[in-house]
Amino acid sequence: MQLRKKTLEAVRLNSAHKKKEFSCGEKALDDYLKTQAGQDQKRNVAVCFVLAEDDGTIKGYYTLASDNINRENIPEARRKAMPYKNLPVVLLGRLARDQRYKGTDIGHWLLVDALKQTMTISKTIGIMAVVVDPLHEKAAAFYEKFGFVKLRDTNRMFMAMETIRDAFKGDDKGEREKQ
Repeated sequence: MQLRKKTLEAVRLNSAHKKKEFSCGEKALDDYLKTQAGQDQKRNVAVCFVLAEDDGTIKGYYTLASDNINRENIPEARRKAMPYKNLPVVLLGRLARDQRYKGTDIGHWLLVDALKQTMTISKTIGIMAVVVDPLHEKAAAFYEKFGFVKLRDTNRMFMAMETIRDAFKGDDKGEREKQ
């Protein structure tokens, strides 16, 4: 008998998700999910995507919002091809994994899902890159491991859409399997 693995899917945060139980170890990220994420969604400021168990237990989450970056902050090689002072990007505002799921690669899965969501969005609107604001050096090292680069004169990091598209050539979002 062959067992099928359950496909993972991040969904928009809703009232069935157990926000109060979430703990990633970073107070700012825990508090955001528990008190602000729902309001941000209602106000169309950011969308919070969660990876959750069937019972609503949140394994991890990330947020996406529109933003822009100054052309002068991107690497020179890319800057020459960009005609506008302010460039459209998607802000991966927060990404967190519950401590109960440490060692399961859920952080990696959430990042990949966020990048794939952004690829889908980029088929409808102009997006030059994905930008992150790492909370600390450990978070910056996580993003750097996946190819994000620091923007000049800022703590922000970015990954160009062409880099994201190249990374996922031939990959189907529906093929992700449960960790």
